[in-house]
Amino acid sequence: MPISSPPSFCESQASPRSFATTRWTLVLNSGDERGTARAEQAIEELCRIYWYPIYVFIRRRGVQRDDAEDLTQAFFTRLLEKGTLAAARRERGRFRSFILATLKHFLADERDRRRAIKRGGGRVLSLEWEAADVRYRIEPVDAMTPEKVFERKWALSLIERAIERLGEECRAAGQEHLFACLGPCIGGEGAAVSYARLAESLGMTEGAVKVTVHRLRKRYRQHLREEIAHTVERPDEIEEELRYLKQILDE
Repeated sequence: MPISSPPSFCESQASPRSFATTRWTLVLNSGDERGTARAEQAIEELCRIYWYPIYVFIRRRGVQRDDAEDLTQAFFTRLLEKGTLAAARRERGRFRSFILATLKHFLADERDRRRAIKRGGGRVLSLEWEAADVRYRIEPVDAMTPEKVFERKWALSLIERAIERLGEECRAAGQEHLFACLGPCIGGEGAAVSYARLAESLGMTEGAVKVTVHRLRKRYRQHLREEIAHTVERPDEIEEELRYLKQILDE
């Protein structure tokens, strides 16, 4: 259906009051030694969303696919069942930093024990291993350290999650086709796209397309900030993390 005027998108911000309920702060503020049920659910959700950088880090350490899958799953088992959340409360800080430090410690333990990790025990997250292997095989070959690759994939995972949420929002509003057409413009790579051509295909004026892209970009930035808020301890760390992640992607 042609759209003659730019669609509006609701706005939301993670306020200091609501920040205390984000996933990572739920983990950090959990009261008992093993963490509350909500905290464990929160960290499981964080892992489910941002597990791919963990898998890539392990692969970049020279681990083959099957062993990397086993180690990734075993890491989650330890994280979710061995009281590791108590250490998170002591160390605090960003979820990204906590995960990387905990992962390095876990891999050192596994190397020292020199035993195979078998699937099937403990809690198991349902992860898309086939998709992970396809993604990993098309990763560019570079000289970045596993730590740098982890942080880069972490930043890209945050961006992908923000775009995914924006797409879900558009679909819920019946604007799936609009998002499919204008989505490439959100990240700024739409400079080469002809707004006049897009306007003609969407039944909108060129001005309406520009306004809609502006609103989509604004909503994308809000979703990105909310995703980052889920992985840091305090609201004032969001801008710092945004700058750091941009720096990682620009390197």
